[in-house]
Amino acid sequence: MEKELKINSADSFKEKLWIGIPVVLLVGLLTVLIYNHHAEFSWDGFVNGFNEEFLVFFAIGVFAQLVDGTLGMGYGATSTSFLLAYGVPPVVSSTAVHVSEMFTTGASALSHHRFGNINKKLVKHLLIPGVLGSITGAYLLSDVINGDIIKPFIAVYMIVLAVIIIRKALKKNIVKKKTKKLGALAVFGGFMDSVGGGGWGPIVTSTLLGRGRNPRYTIGSVNAAEFAISFASGITFMLFGGIHGWQVIIGLILGGVISAPLAAYLVNKIKRKPMMVAVGVLIIILSLKTLSKLL
Repeated sequence: MEKELKINSADSFKEKLWIGIPVVLLVGLLTVLIYNHHAEFSWDGFVNGFNEEFLVFFAIGVFAQLVDGTLGMGYGATSTSFLLAYGVPPVVSSTAVHVSEMFTTGASALSHHRFGNINKKLVKHLLIPGVLGSITGAYLLSDVINGDIIKPFIAVYMIVLAVIIIRKALKKNIVKKKTKKLGALAVFGGFMDSVGGGGWGPIVTSTLLGRGRNPRYTIGSVNAAEFAISFASGITFMLFGGIHGWQVIIGLILGGVISAPLAAYLVNKIKRKPMMVAVGVLIIILSLKTLSKLL
């Protein structure tokens, strides 16, 4: 009886950690941001910031998180495609997406945990390799790579991601296979996510689903791991590139946090294939629009 109580107590403590760690990290991050950047804000600036542009970024945040939370992919690809098409520079767009994702993926991870959508073993396999890949990619984009030069390549990369999403949606018979080299998959997904402003979900989720894994637990687990990946890349962007585009960041955060619980609830309620095709087509259209402006 005593041994059983100890096991139950240990399990209860571990469960609390799954909630406590994201909450502590988010509160800590918010405190640091307010402390370091409070001088950049004034009441007039705050009020004037709530204009038509802010509503556009807010709407992008709502839509991108609904896509990501229900499909397990697409937040970065969707929001980056919209932002680039709207004329936001690549470094500002990637920084804004990843800083906002630190909050939206935290809300998403907590929501998926609440609805029991997480396979903890899978999260552990993805976590550290994904973080290492994302830090490397964020450092290169902040301090080494010229954002204007890679803008057309990012647009092409988004089209490739969209094709992957559509291809996975149209695949009929998926035979369950053992997933090998999860670490390598996570490193690649984290790296491309940071450099391109999206890719963790389309690369990691689509690969795992393509190997026949359970959609509910795959989506919940990849979203939970994405919190650590976004946190790592967001901190790296802050350290090496600073933070730009506050209006974009706040719009994306508010939109994403508000829609995260709804997305986690809808994960088993919507028809995935039509939505995946629609999202893929939308990303292709937005990316082609970005390319047409550059060529």
